[in-house]
This record gives sequence, C-alpha cells and structure tokens, in this order.
Amino acid sequence: MTADGLTRCAWASPGGGPDQKLMRDYHDHEWGRPLRGRVEMFERMTLEAFQSGLSWLVILRKRENFRRAFAGFDVETVAGYTAVDVERLMADPGIVRNRAKVEAAVNNARVAATLDVDLSDLLWTYAPPPRRRYAAASDVPSQSAESIAMARDLKRLGFRFVGPTTAYALMQATGMVDDHTQECWVPASFSDIDR
Repeated sequence: MTADGLTRCAWASPGGGPDQKLMRDYHDHEWGRPLRGRVEMFERMTLEAFQSGLSWLVILRKRENFRRAFAGFDVETVAGYTAVDVERLMADPGIVRNRAKVEAAVNNARVAATLDVDLSDLLWTYAPPPRRRYAAASDVPSQSAESIAMARDLKRLGFRFVGPTTAYALMQATGMVDDHTQECWVPASFSDIDR
C-alpha cells in the first residue's frame, strides 16, 4: 500500500520522487486499459520495442521526446523517413539511440502503412478471452500462446523487434490481457471494455 492508501502492482512503486509518480500514473491511468487506434497502437508497439532490454522507466522518462522524434507516431510520416531521418534520430539524445530499434520503427511504420487491415484491429485479433487475475507478480508470464502467435505472424508480415515477450508486453500495456495482480486497486472491468 502506498501513501495514497491504494495497493498497486509491485512494479508501479519504484523508489520515490518524480520516478515513482511517473510509474504510478502510467500504472493507474494507462497500463492494462484497453487501447485502440492506429497511432496509439503504433506508439505502444514502438515503445515496447525500444524498451526491450531496458527498464520501462527509461522509456517513460523519454516518452515525449519519442513522440516528437517520431512525428506523434503518425504511421505515414514515419513510413516516409529516410536515411537522413535515421541519422537525425541517432543523434537525438532525447530518445534511446539504438540503430536496430530506430530502423525497426521506420520499417514497422512502412509495413503498417501497407496493411489491408487497420494495425489496431490486426493486433486485437490476438487478444485472449478474459481470465482471472494472477495472485502475485511472480505468477505473471512473460509470454503466452497468443503472444507467440502474434510475434510469428507480425514477423511474417515484415515487422521487426516484436518477439513473443515484446508482443506480450504490448498485450499487457494495451489491455489485451489484464495482468494487474489480484490485490491491485485498478478495477478488473477495465480489461473487458470493448471486447
């Protein structure tokens, strides 16, 4: 339980100060809540890929910089990025400067721009049926049969940096699965909206 009297998932309470507020606000207002929309899903897909191997806190601290650097995650704009844009991004200290991830973001925008279906609709086809929440964070898996299928199919379409673990993190972040723990104050009904 925190100073505000609410019990949250353990990962949402790092240290103190502004980092704790950043994580708490993300947990309370975004993580695990159903999210739809092409731009919104492209942003989350991109940020989850950049997070791979890093702390989510690093990404949250740089989130506004990512939004600026990637044109608000507008798929068509990012799909039009050239080698000059990649170099601009690689010189931007406000984002994670990993060439493979930057190039994957541009590639993924190009793939998303050519899909016959909306990116959001495609990703939500992998959402499993609602289930009971896990009792403890240690019970939460890092991937699932659905995230393995999502990663396999996205890779076949040409997407990069969306392996099964990253796909599962995307599912958690966008409310496709509800991985808030049983004691967490966030109502379970959030995960069932718009199914």
